[in-house]
Amino acid sequence: MTAQTALKPRISFEDWLEAERASLDERTEYVGGEVFAMSGGTAEHHAILSNISGQLWTQMKGRPCWVYASGMKLRILHADAGKYPDLMALCGEQAFQDGRRDLLLNPSLIGEVLSSSTEGYDRGEKFALYRRIPSLQEYLLVSQHRVLVEHYSRGTDGRWILSSFEDLADQVVLESIGCTLDLAEVYDKIQFAPDAPIESVQVD
Repeated sequence: MTAQTALKPRISFEDWLEAERASLDERTEYVGGEVFAMSGGTAEHHAILSNISGQLWTQMKGRPCWVYASGMKLRILHADAGKYPDLMALCGEQAFQDGRRDLLLNPSLIGEVLSSSTEGYDRGEKFALYRRIPSLQEYLLVSQHRVLVEHYSRGTDGRWILSSFEDLADQVVLESIGCTLDLAEVYDKIQFAPDAPIESVQVD
């Protein structure tokens, strides 16, 4: 899911957070004073997220590691932004905005499930925002239209390295959290449409 259209004049992050915490229905995201509506996800989108978070949670048992799917808010301090990533994970101490513990500051892994309407934003502007998180080491882009997982990892020189996985037998090693994703499990129960479009992969 992703932000789409600005809803109101500019407001402060604190005002956005207060309104977001009070809302029982729709979610919005915040970037630099603007509030954006969020679109919903498909059945495949939610199934893929469940498959990924289930794999990670199982591998994290007995370790000080956490995975959050969809509902946890993210604060990007260096970009004055508040987001709802599809998936976040980390090992070690969690840093939160305040005692409410609903606004994470330090994920080491973020994942997004791509759709036709969000793919450009997830690859471009959103990834640019995420790269401003000092703790972030890995970024996953997961297609829901075909078998494709793209894994970006931050090198010691700060550059991001892309690895692509397109076979159900592939495994994605997530070093920052000490876990491995099996693509066969990521796409378990996912049925691709016969005429599903082939998504082009563009690397900036």
